[in-house]
Amino acid sequence: MRLLLDTHAFLWAYSEPDRLPTKVRDTIVDIENDVFVSAVSFLEISIKISIGKLKPIGNHPKEILDIAEALGFRPIPLLPDEAANYTKLTEDTHFDPFDRMLIWQAIDRGLTLVSRDKEFKKFKKDGLKLLWK
Repeated sequence: MRLLLDTHAFLWAYSEPDRLPTKVRDTIVDIENDVFVSAVSFLEISIKISIGKLKPIGNHPKEILDIAEALGFRPIPLLPDEAANYTKLTEDTHFDPFDRMLIWQAIDRGLTLVSRDKEFKKFKKDGLKLLWK
């Protein structure tokens, strides 16, 4: 399975793995699966640290890249084509730009998005595959 972690799933996998459902934890650590973290999540984390909504991770925000790789997660970039085409999402009820970009990346790349956000189910009609419980 090829997984894309939502920002909270990545942070919990690192700092609070018990907050992840057992099925999610087991799937993430299964070496048969490829686990990705998007540049979108790294941007979201950095912004939230800079405005005080999230405690710093390590001594410098760049350490989140090292943490992802130490956990066996592979960072992926946001490609210009993905940024330009995420307007193809048909659902007009979820407007968080980070969430919408992760949803589109998962759909566009054929990845299963790991997220507890119940609103994401609305995007299954666009081809989104989800993993949580």
